[in-house]
Amino acid sequence: MQFFRSRVAALSLLAAVALTPACQRGSYVAKPELAPVTAQPVGKAYAEDPKVAAVIEPYKQRVTQQMTEVIGMAPVAITKNNGESPLANFVADIQRERASKALSQSIDVGVMTNGGLRAALPAGNITLGSVFELMPFENELVVLDTPGPVMQQLFDYAAHLKMALSNVTYSVGPDGKPANIRVGGKPFEPARTYTVAISDYLAGGGDNMVFFKAIKPRSTGVLLRNAIADHIRSLTKQGKPIEAKVEGRVKVM
Repeated sequence: MQFFRSRVAALSLLAAVALTPACQRGSYVAKPELAPVTAQPVGKAYAEDPKVAAVIEPYKQRVTQQMTEVIGMAPVAITKNNGESPLANFVADIQRERASKALSQSIDVGVMTNGGLRAALPAGNITLGSVFELMPFENELVVLDTPGPVMQQLFDYAAHLKMALSNVTYSVGPDGKPANIRVGGKPFEPARTYTVAISDYLAGGGDNMVFFKAIKPRSTGVLLRNAIADHIRSLTKQGKPIEAKVEGRVKVM
């Protein structure tokens, strides 16, 4: 009888243990508590604090002075458009040239998409502020050692958009595929590795250039914005205007 009572007690305890977790470990329900709003809206209704304005004024003057510095002159505006454009040609060429200097080696190709160019360079005086409007990002110029199969993916991507590349010419047929690809005037060699000057953003897969992500970039230590400004200053020092044009880098069949 004692054994029977012990067995029943044991079974009861086991049942209790099996059933209680559902009660003890119910899902946690968060109870968010928002901090009281302490910020004040800023608008024209609020008077300027003279003490704060006095602190900011020297920095404001310095920034204004830098941004209004004239660094070049363009006879006509340098603009972007779908397909090959003057502005994309201009920036892609600068990338290839500056990367070549930074790494002391020849660079095969320069790449810039329209998405990375946020404003045209205006006709007339070009200021440093104009360059900041064109390239407001802190993108670094990098170089990718790109094997032939990945280069083919780049050309396929470019042909879809009819996008020009620096030091490259190709044609696009009715099927939208790139053909007659030439790099530096020579036929594209799929078995070769090519050097590509590009922004770190695009090198990391930006603008759907995911085919570059597996390649480790080589740093130049140069911000793309600075490369553009330096190039414009250099042309101005040589007495040259700032110009760019469509050159037939992409031929649509």
